[in-house]
Amino acid sequence: MAKLDGKVALITGAAAGLGEGISTAYAKYGAKLIMVDLSPEVEKTAEKLRKELKSEKTFLLNLMSAPGSGKTTTLVQTINRLEKDLKIGVMEADIDSDVDAYTIAEKTNAKSIQLHTGGMCHLDADMTRQGVKELDTKDLDLAILENVGNLVCPAEFDTGASMNVCILSVPEGDDKPLKYPLMFTICDAMIINKIDVCDYFDFDMEKVREYAYKRNPNLKIFPISAKTGEGVDEWCNWLKEKVTEWNK
Repeated sequence: MAKLDGKVALITGAAAGLGEGISTAYAKYGAKLIMVDLSPEVEKTAEKLRKELKSEKTFLLNLMSAPGSGKTTTLVQTINRLEKDLKIGVMEADIDSDVDAYTIAEKTNAKSIQLHTGGMCHLDADMTRQGVKELDTKDLDLAILENVGNLVCPAEFDTGASMNVCILSVPEGDDKPLKYPLMFTICDAMIINKIDVCDYFDFDMEKVREYAYKRNPNLKIFPISAKTGEGVDEWCNWLKEKVTEWNK
C-alpha cells in the first residue's frame, strides 16, 4: 500500500517547478491531488478589482504575516488612530473561526467581516472580490484585508490590493527576509512588530534591514510595538498619506 493512500493533498503552484515536483511525488505515493495554479484569468480579476476600487475611491490594503506576529493587534492600533479621518472596513481571512473579526468589532468602530478560506492558505483576487462585495466598500476610504497567517502562499497571489504590507515580529528572528524572499519582494512596506521585547531575543535590527533591502531596496520599514504603541503613529501617518493619494 502506498504511503499516502486515502490522503488528499491541495497543492498550489502545481503547474511548474517545486509545485509540479511535489505533485508528482505525492501522486507516486497514492495521494489524491487537488492542483491549483495561478492563471491569466486570476491576474485579470486582480487588475479589474484594483480599477473598480480606484474608481470608487477605496484603498485596499493587503496585510500579511506569519501566525502570531500581531496583525490584529496592529490593526486595532491603526484603526483607532485613523478612524477620525477615514472610513475603514476590515476583512479577516482565516481557515476557520471568527476570533479576529470579533476582536476588531469589539475594540474598534470599523465594520468587520470574517472570510473563511475552506482550508486554503491564502486569498486570491476572486476570493477577495467576493469579500469586498460582502463588506460593501463603496462608502469606505480604506478597506483592509488581514490575510491568512502564512509567509509563503499569500505572497504568490495578487489580491487586487492597492498596496501589500507584511509584518515581521521580533520573536520570529531577523533572517526571515532571507528565508521567505517573495513576501518581502512584493510588499511596499514592512512593519517590525514587538520591538518592546528586543532585549529578550537575538534580533539584530540592522541585519533585518539589510536583508529586507536586499530583497526590496524600495521597502518602507516601520519598527513598532502594537502593545505599547511605540512607532505606530509614524506607520499610521504614512498609511493615511498613501490612502489620500490613492483616493484623489
